[in-house]
Amino acid sequence: MSELHKFLFDGLPVRGAVVRLTDAWVEILRRRASNTITGAYPEPVRNMLGEMSAAAVLMQANIKFDGALVLQIFGDGPVQVAVVEVQSDLTLRATATVAGEVPQGLPLSQMVNVHNQGRCAITLDPKTKFPGQQPYQGVVPLFDDHGQPIEKLSAVLEHYMLQSEQLDTTLVLAADDKVAAGLLIQRLPMQGENNLSGSLVTKENEDAIGLNEHYNRIATLAASLKREELLTLDVDTILRRLFWEEQVTRFEPLAGETAPRFVCSCSRERVGRMIVSLGREEVESILSERDDIEVSCDFCGAQQRFDPVDAAQLFTDPVQRLDGGSDAH
Repeated sequence: MSELHKFLFDGLPVRGAVVRLTDAWVEILRRRASNTITGAYPEPVRNMLGEMSAAAVLMQANIKFDGALVLQIFGDGPVQVAVVEVQSDLTLRATATVAGEVPQGLPLSQMVNVHNQGRCAITLDPKTKFPGQQPYQGVVPLFDDHGQPIEKLSAVLEHYMLQSEQLDTTLVLAADDKVAAGLLIQRLPMQGENNLSGSLVTKENEDAIGLNEHYNRIATLAASLKREELLTLDVDTILRRLFWEEQVTRFEPLAGETAPRFVCSCSRERVGRMIVSLGREEVESILSERDDIEVSCDFCGAQQRFDPVDAAQLFTDPVQRLDGGSDAH
């Protein structure tokens, strides 16, 4: 079963978390493989998306944000976009759009950053918005300060946390066809709420970057964790091997019903609103050429079909119109 473990180092300004996505990750891959149009992900894409899933869960669990955390990578390679969405209750979904050949062993830069056009975006979309409130989004390139492509997703996200939040962060990520796992170690902020929205950007945090000897020692230990160990060892063994000399306080793990798990929020109503947003004229034009409008969810593979009668009802149903639909041409 999938599980999440959080812990603190006693008396030190350092926190950590380990996530292991098993059944949730297998379900995401199963749904993709069962899609007769797209088929299963190539191995490099699968591994990248798995690492993204583990990282997104770790970040959402770390900030306790009431809404959706969305981690995206997009660029100019055969992987046009990869997306992971994690809600505050740690339900998650993930998908990637592949538009070219992805040979085995293809690195991150060649999948999404061929000409240094790749970007990584983290979006926080509140569940309850104030009038006019927009989601917060931070974006970083997939290359370093010297213009060199970054080949590890963990390094991209560490750079994001350093640049956007001024927090030292160490990530170890790994994924295969059965497990997506991650270890996060982070220096605790000097002040403010850790909400990925800029409130940590202070002179105190900037002055502390890279200077805390306790964080540096623990981060070095964490970075020694190998991919195979992260994928195959249980959390107790990982923490014992890495931090046996440290005093660690562990919290109750999230497992079972509270564990990270796959849930897709797509619905027929949402698809209906999307169709209405096209306008009556466009919808009628589509239906003049085919028997129905078929929409497949990229995340879960669910298919929704709207025949001419269904489509006509969308433009006359007052509920749809109040929800944002319009029959404007």
